[in-house]
Amino acid sequence: MLKSQFSTGYLRLSAISIFALAMTTSHTALAAGTRAGTPIDNTATASFDGPGGRVDVPSNTVSITVDELLDVTVDSTDPGDVATSPDETDEVLTYLVTNTGNGSEAFTLTADTARPGDDFDTALVQIVLDTNGNGVYDPGVDDVYVAGVNDPVLEPDANITVFIINNIPSDANDGERAEVSLTAEAVTGTGTPGTVFDGQGDGGGDAVVGTTGADDDDSGFFIIQAASIALVKEATILDPFGGNSAVPGSIITYSLIATITGTGSLDNVIISDPIPANTIYQTETITLEGAALTDADTGDDAGAYDGTAISVNLGNVPGGQTRTVTFQVEIDDQVTP
Repeated sequence: MLKSQFSTGYLRLSAISIFALAMTTSHTALAAGTRAGTPIDNTATASFDGPGGRVDVPSNTVSITVDELLDVTVDSTDPGDVATSPDETDEVLTYLVTNTGNGSEAFTLTADTARPGDDFDTALVQIVLDTNGNGVYDPGVDDVYVAGVNDPVLEPDANITVFIINNIPSDANDGERAEVSLTAEAVTGTGTPGTVFDGQGDGGGDAVVGTTGADDDDSGFFIIQAASIALVKEATILDPFGGNSAVPGSIITYSLIATITGTGSLDNVIISDPIPANTIYQTETITLEGAALTDADTGDDAGAYDGTAISVNLGNVPGGQTRTVTFQVEIDDQVTP
């Protein structure tokens, strides 16, 4: 009797040991672990010497179905703060949602634009799924996300790029930041790690909440890079007698000083000035930062004179820089009747 009980116990111990070994070995095979629904079957054997030779006695087979582990990660994939300007529309932040569980799972997505502690809040336009998988937001191609309608279903270790589309308020100021978070939650359920959803796992087993709580979030940021321009006009006079009186024949040198402030830049900045009445433009006197420009609007340089006004194309000017334009006119020495 004792021998029989020992043999039975040995068989059970062997089955448990082999099962544990199988679990340990399989766990390192994939990042997400053994696939949910995988059956793990194990049968032990007892052998002894009988009258006719060795005799093998199998145990019962223990069959266990691997439960689904619910885990997910969310990561912002923008390399840093995304630069934008006040009143911009359809500005994009990019995230990656990864199923780090071991079963096929659907995920609900939520965007939060009202994060505490940032400088301003964006207006949420929509969440968009990267339908064509190119990692770039393609309006009209990528699918707009609707919770409960097209929740992304991800296989173990699979991921999807998600875009949050935002409008920037007009009252946002230069240098201010806005935080926008994306949360992904397993549709099967979330909760404290170890929470079990009986029979709801992929493959027919249970679903068990993993270390992430079956939900995760991460934030992306916008930063306002705005710029503004201030234009100051100055004049100096040289009269025919070497003084600074404004008499006919005097030469007036106008200086136009453009100062760009802010962390952004202004594009295609053009400074123009009409030639005042009762003065005569002095040809080829336009300068930019002290360098002479031509009057011809041929594209060879930034200057131009069209017969009534001078203009200088400064191009794109970043904040913190100043550009100075000068030109000359003569006070008309002809008496106007």
